[in-house]
Amino acid sequence: MSMGWGDLTSEEWARLKPHLPKSGQRGGRWASHRRIINGILYRNRTGVPWRDLPARFGKWKTVYERHRRLSADGTWDSIFAAVLADADAEGRIDWSMVSVDSTTCRAHQHAAGARKKPPRLLGKDARPGSTAPTRDSDAPGAASPARFTSPVKADAVLWPC
Repeated sequence: MSMGWGDLTSEEWARLKPHLPKSGQRGGRWASHRRIINGILYRNRTGVPWRDLPARFGKWKTVYERHRRLSADGTWDSIFAAVLADADAEGRIDWSMVSVDSTTCRAHQHAAGARKKPPRLLGKDARPGSTAPTRDSDAPGAASPARFTSPVKADAVLWPC
């Protein structure tokens, strides 16, 4: 197997291998963990769809299923915790650069998501051809002109009564 750009080195693989599930469980022998994980890393690095993985990683469906299985059973979380603990024990993490901040930043009201109900119409009878008055704003004391619509002259503006 030839190594591609971005594949796991022998040192990285040696750190990762003990934390992976054992092969050969019910259903037969698994494909090589190293080849599959290189495929998962390739997909995460490049953003290609699963179906467009290069053939050197094996069948795309095998790579996808293994990634899904390792995510569901918590293997990725335990790998992250173990690698972090190893790096901390070796002094490779500078904790003085870590900052925990509990403040919150409120998003703008328009970033709150999609509407839950249809948009409000301007007036009760705000349909074409209606002669019922409508206002631009429902706020109390709004100084906007009342609008009357008719089939003869649309959008005739009269000042508030």
